This record gives sequence, structure tokens and C-alpha cells, in this order.
Amino acid sequence: GGGGGGGGGGGGGGWGVAAVQLGKALGAKVIAAASSDEKLALCKEAGADAVVNYSTTELKPAVKKITKGRYCDVIYDPVGGKVFDQCVRCVATKGGARLLVVGFASGSIPKLPINLALIKGFDLVGVRMGAELAMKPRLRTEMNAALLELAKNRGLAPIVTATYPLNQAKDAFTQMAERRILAKQCIVMNQHDLQGKL
Repeated sequence: GGGGGGGGGGGGGGWGVAAVQLGKALGAKVIAAASSDEKLALCKEAGADAVVNYSTTELKPAVKKITKGRYCDVIYDPVGGKVFDQCVRCVATKGGARLLVVGFASGSIPKLPINLALIKGFDLVGVRMGAELAMKPRLRTEMNAALLELAKNRGLAPIVTATYPLNQAKDAFTQMAERRILAKQCIVMNQHDLQGKL
């Protein structure tokens, strides 16, 4: 968005890469943060304007330098924990910025230093897509139409980094459980896999 762009933790996972692509499709300057250089390379491939490795670099000074002191108008955080603690300090101070809480992939639920919300004047938004769609079913149709339009006109497309045949599905789930997935991976089924199964 506008002045400082958007950023957040967890840029190398499937949701993070999608957030990078969506931000770019909507015209934002995107700063992606992730825990490894391999994940950051994927974020750059997805369109990130700048990247920060939060395992080796403090986010606040890096984001301050990238945004020339404006910080971020929107932050998308699916990681939580210590990454959230860093993200909350990267919110733009001009008021009206948004910190999107998407999940807690780190396994740790952070505590918000409430004085920062007062000082910076930002909105903390809990993003509950499943619950929101259950309460507003029509939203799913609208969201899908908007995403298909972005895919058609602005090249929004998933990045698939690995495929597995059906007989190796367990390996795919092991990769996911061990958090070794970059972007998306797919289990590919063919006619032979489906014979006699349906």
C-alpha cells in the first residue's frame, strides 16, 4: 500500500507466497520476511520488492531502511510468536495501518504490547477466512471471482515447487509436518491411481 508498503513473516510458505503475489497484483510495494535465504529467493521470484531474513536480521531496522522510515501500511503475519513481536514494531506510525493476524505457525501465540497500538494508531485485524466464509457464504463467490480476475489479468498463479505421485503422498505430508515446504506442493493422481478407488 501507499507509503510504506506491506510486509510480514512467513513469506516462504504457500500462504506467504500467495500474499506476496496478491500484494503485487494490487499494486503494493511488498517486503517479504522469511526464516531462510532459500525462502526469500522464492519470495523474490513471486514478486517481492525487498526481502528480510528474520532469523539473521532484526526486522525493524531493515524495514526502516527499505521504507525510508515510513514502515508498513499493511503487515500480514501467519507466523506469530517472536516474528509478530518484530512485525508490530514495523507498522507505520501515521495512523490507519493494519496488522493482519493470520495464524501462529511458530506454535507460539504472542502478546501485543498495547501501548504500540495507541502510539502508532494501527488496526489489529484477526483474519479468520474459514469463519468469515461460513458466516457470509456469498463472500466465497465474490472472492473467487476477484481472484480469477486477478489470475486472468495480472498473472496471479500458485507457485508449485514439488509434485509427488499418489504412492508418495506420505512423503509430501512428512515434508509439510516438518515445515520444509516452499510455496505449494501437489500430490498428482492419474487414471491408474484412481482405477478401482472410486
